[in-house]
Amino acid sequence: MVIRSKMKWVFLSFLILSLLSLLAQLSVTRFSTADLVQYSAMAGLSADFANVSGSHFSQNKKIWGVEKTLESLQPYANPRSRYSGNHATNNEVFFDRDVFQEDYKEMNRSFKIYVYPHKRNDPFANVLLPVDSVPSGNYASESYFKKVLLKSHFITNDSTKADLFFLPFSIARLRHDPRVGVGGIQDFVRDYIFNISRKYPYWNRTGGADHFYVACHSIGRSAMDKANEVKFNSIQVVCSSSYYQSGYIAHKDACLPQIWPRQGDPPNLASSKRKKLAFFAGEINSPVREKLIQVWRNDTEIFAHFGRLKTPYADELLGSKFCLHVKGFEVNTARIADSLYYGCVPVSIANYYDLPFGDILNWKRFSIVVATLDIPLLKEILKGISSEEYLMLRSNVLKVRKHFQWHFPAVDYDAFYMVMYELWLRRSSVKVC
Repeated sequence: MVIRSKMKWVFLSFLILSLLSLLAQLSVTRFSTADLVQYSAMAGLSADFANVSGSHFSQNKKIWGVEKTLESLQPYANPRSRYSGNHATNNEVFFDRDVFQEDYKEMNRSFKIYVYPHKRNDPFANVLLPVDSVPSGNYASESYFKKVLLKSHFITNDSTKADLFFLPFSIARLRHDPRVGVGGIQDFVRDYIFNISRKYPYWNRTGGADHFYVACHSIGRSAMDKANEVKFNSIQVVCSSSYYQSGYIAHKDACLPQIWPRQGDPPNLASSKRKKLAFFAGEINSPVREKLIQVWRNDTEIFAHFGRLKTPYADELLGSKFCLHVKGFEVNTARIADSLYYGCVPVSIANYYDLPFGDILNWKRFSIVVATLDIPLLKEILKGISSEEYLMLRSNVLKVRKHFQWHFPAVDYDAFYMVMYELWLRRSSVKVC
């Protein structure tokens, strides 16, 4: 039998959702979906509570502590005020550094992963085994994780000692394999799960709840459509980590940071002159980006580019105070990691996005989150951040960027270890009886 310790929150969320709908006509305050996503997470509720887009809520009803949640949301009813004044009170980038440090030690000591074994002569060895070369490109996080994991001390060949079981197929490599391709990924995953469930006993004991896979390309969000047990039971560590996607379940699944690999140490940022208020460059492949360009394309302080840049991308990041991550076709992008690498404070303009390491790091201490509806207020929001607050944000950017870098072999507290910590947190939500 599988018991999930957080399932009570899922049921509670649905109950609250139903009750709040009944209270709609008694409303005195209106909140955007982005507000509810962010602050319901702070209150410990699941994303389902947050997805009541545009709902109205009564401030006078007391239902299971909902009034306390609504009271905490009240200061954020005005979009012009919710982005400033709430950063400078605490500089700590961890929610609880002491707990993290203690757990991190225990994770290193005891956490064990069993990887389903495959040989070099396997017909799909290119998909199931780590790459021989150094991972590169926009989706390298998937390959880096597997390559580092297989050489780490977390691996065990004794299944009785395993906390979790790794499904080692690579979505990115399946996508480029002419035998599979985009159209065949779902069938491959379905058949893979069927085969391991017949050959090994581990999957059947929990329905896959103590299993996980890693995928960075956005095609991974639909790769499990013919393997529902993976989607709903297993831990999905994916770059396209959005509450909006029906297959992504917050708290069960985790966000894999999308990181463009860079060799060597980060640049010396001491001499960087950041004269631009904000910077964005990218394809216009979503309504959110279209809105950004429409409003700010001719501005002299917010530089919103589309098409080919005339100046080096790195120079633009080094020369800007804020760097914009704007939702494209999917939420996943390497722009946040790029911003951190170059010491630029990231601004996320993407509703429903479950930010990487959100269980560990307090993103409000080193980034800004702007609701997509507030794009016309972007300059006002960014200029409303005081010099003291900005210096704190930028200082914290330099503190956290080591967590958004890949190394082979891994280095303490780098991206690999942070993903392992996220998995370690989730291993305790499954109990085999």
